[in-house]
Parts: sequence; structure tokens; C-alpha cells
Amino acid sequence: MNLPLDSEGMLEATAGLPEQVEAAVQAASGLGGLPQRELVENVVVLGMGGSGVAGDILLATAAPFMAVPVVVVKGYAPPAFVGEGTLVFAVSFSGDTEETLEAATESAVQGASVVAVTGGGELAKRAAGWGAPVVPVPTTIPQPRAGLGAMAIPPLVVLEEIGLFPGARQWIAQAVTQLKRRRDQLTGGSSPAARLAERIGRTIPLVYSSGAVGSAAALRWKTQVNENTKTPAFYAVHPELCHNEVVGWGQLGDATRQLLTLVNLRHDSEHPQVIRRFELVTEIMREVVAGVEEVRGEGDGDLAQLLDLVIFGDFLSLELAAREGIDPGPVPILSELKAKLGSA
Repeated sequence: MNLPLDSEGMLEATAGLPEQVEAAVQAASGLGGLPQRELVENVVVLGMGGSGVAGDILLATAAPFMAVPVVVVKGYAPPAFVGEGTLVFAVSFSGDTEETLEAATESAVQGASVVAVTGGGELAKRAAGWGAPVVPVPTTIPQPRAGLGAMAIPPLVVLEEIGLFPGARQWIAQAVTQLKRRRDQLTGGSSPAARLAERIGRTIPLVYSSGAVGSAAALRWKTQVNENTKTPAFYAVHPELCHNEVVGWGQLGDATRQLLTLVNLRHDSEHPQVIRRFELVTEIMREVVAGVEEVRGEGDGDLAQLLDLVIFGDFLSLELAAREGIDPGPVPILSELKAKLGSA
């Protein structure tokens, strides 16, 4: 594809996801200062925005196989149960995310074992003071959302080294294989992301998926369209949406048919009844949206299929940006918000 305006090199960073994942495995390997397996009673992942997706990916791919509970926190306060039996991953691209800093500091005070995944900043300084291991995030990555591999993969590797997620490197290797395969499709002459962007046009994507894998992928699609394309996008997850959101499409069809395109994200871990729910809800939605599209995750294993959906959505957001002449990199409104918060 060609981005007419890309001041921060977002296209190159997006295409480099497979290699970023491979590099993250090496960066997270052989850390000292990790807790022993028998001392870990629970795992907490702290992170916001593009960094917070690391927690969503861990929750979707590792947590189902782990013998201890996992909680993802996107806010200022860690759970009250955090203590000496807690392993905390504090993930911050810049190292200066105020919510993550506050929650990580409180966790350390409460006796948790902290592993920082960061590009530096205050988090790296505090981690050094706590004697906590730090996995470095390359500072050459232009934006937090472009550093998904560098931030989401290290916790999986650390969990394998502790003994909580055996086989992580094998799942990661399979994901890399699929990411390279999909990248070749998306950067080729007839990209499926470009074709989907053409069909979506100037409508608003409404992304539906299912389960933890689908929830992480759908949220990523939404936020990438928000930040790269600078347009609204929305998401919901089966089966929950069948108990509330679907009722909301009973009115205003004349408006929603002009505004929304439904995109179903599918994967192999769907419950049999969820497969049926997709069919039934899609028929309902055809009456109230401009169009219905489907993208199916490919690859071996949940991690491969999740990251496959992620890279497809990342390229889609860039294709949508290109169609409107939007520079996907800068997010000035976020910088303004942070500046105003800091001056309060």
C-alpha cells in the first residue's frame, strides 16, 4: 500500500510487527529477579491505551491455561488483593503513563513482584529502585500503538520462564509465521484490507466478535480506527451483545443504514452457540447497517489468530486513513489532554 501522508512512519512500523515480536522474545528472555512459580498466587497486568492491549492479549491467550487468576487493570488503582503473592506486569510505552505509575507504585508498596515493560521514563527509574526487572521497549517505535509486539510478548515469555505458561515460545513462533504470511497479503497488489476499506468507505465500523480472543481483537480494531484514521468506531462481543445491544437496533434504522458497517471478526475458538448467534444477529443487522463484512483469523492457535486479526485491523485503519489523506501518526488531542492534566 501507499500512504500519501505518514510523517511518523506508521506503515513501516505496522509492517514490522512480525520482527518486533521476534525481537521481544529475545528482550524478555533470561531476566533475573523473577519470583519462583510456587510463590505466585495471582497475576495483574497494568497498562493504558496501546500499552494496555498487552493485558488483553495475555488474558485471551495465556490466562485460560494458567493455574492462577489474571486481572487486567486500566486505571490508577491495583486490586486490593495485590500483595506478596502477586506478579505485576507494569506496561508503559513511555514509562510516564500516570495511571500505570500510580498503580505500579502502590503494587510495589504492597509487596508485589513487579516486572516493568517500558521504553524508559519514570517507570524504568522506579523499577530500578525496587530492584524489579525491566524489559526494554525500543525507542525507535513511533507510537505506543505501533509497539504491540514489544509490549504484549514479554509477559508471555516471562510467564513461561516462571513456569506458569509452558509452551509460550512455541505459540509465539506460530504467530510469527502467520503474521508474516498475512503481511505479505496486506502489502501485496490486491490487499484484502484495501478492498475492505473501499467497502467501508466513510461509514463507521461496528466491530463484533466473541470470547476473550475476539474481544481483544475487536477493541484493537476500534482503537486503531480511532487513532490512525481519526474517526469513530465501536465494538461489542458475543454472547453479551445478544442480551442488550441488539435491542438497540430496533429504531433509527434510516440513520444507521447510512452510518454504520458491521464487521464480524471470527476465530476458531467460538462456542457452538456463538456460531449460531453470529448467524442470527447478522440477519437482524442487515436491515439496519450499510453492509456486513467478515474477517476470519488464520493461523495455528489463539495467539496466532488474535495477532492475525490485529495486523489485518492495523492495516485496515491505515488504508482508511490513506483514503481520506489523514496522517495516521500524530494524535494531538491526546497530547493536549495530557498537558492539561499535568498542569492541573
